[in-house]
Amino acid sequence: MLADGRDTIDPEDADTAVFYSISNCQAGLAGISFGNSLIKQVASDLSRDLPALKNFVTLSPIPGLNKWFETTNINAEPSENEQAFAAHYLLEAKRSDGMPTDPVARFHLGNGAMVHAVHANADISDNGMAQSNGTMVNYLYDLSQITSNHEQFVSEKTVIESSEVRVLSASFGKNA
Repeated sequence: MLADGRDTIDPEDADTAVFYSISNCQAGLAGISFGNSLIKQVASDLSRDLPALKNFVTLSPIPGLNKWFETTNINAEPSENEQAFAAHYLLEAKRSDGMPTDPVARFHLGNGAMVHAVHANADISDNGMAQSNGTMVNYLYDLSQITSNHEQFVSEKTVIESSEVRVLSASFGKNA
């Protein structure tokens, strides 16, 4: 959550760009996947204008988390360890076709991102609490890995994740 009174830095000193949301909200854009080219273009433009930028991440909702939990037999409360629970969901919850259950995860992973970090209490709005107990996720767009990540996801349904998220997911499995 962005706090009032926070310290700001000069844009030329920033090393990370955070994208809050990308959505195909216009009716005429339904079914058209342009996220990959849009993200690449914006990252390229920002890198050109702000050479210190090296990291491109999203701060994304996890809209299917609580609905998924209601359909499982997991013997734990998501609120006991929200980050580990969300990490487990993002890495392990799959549809019948082997793709991730979460639609936002499918979007970003399909565009070549990796599941980078999970944040509890990041969206404490009514909607954020209803869909994911306030938990949000960063998807990292490593420009040197986008193509490889995309190909692994599409051809092998591989979810690329950071070691931090892998450890979180594994810790949930031990406690569930």
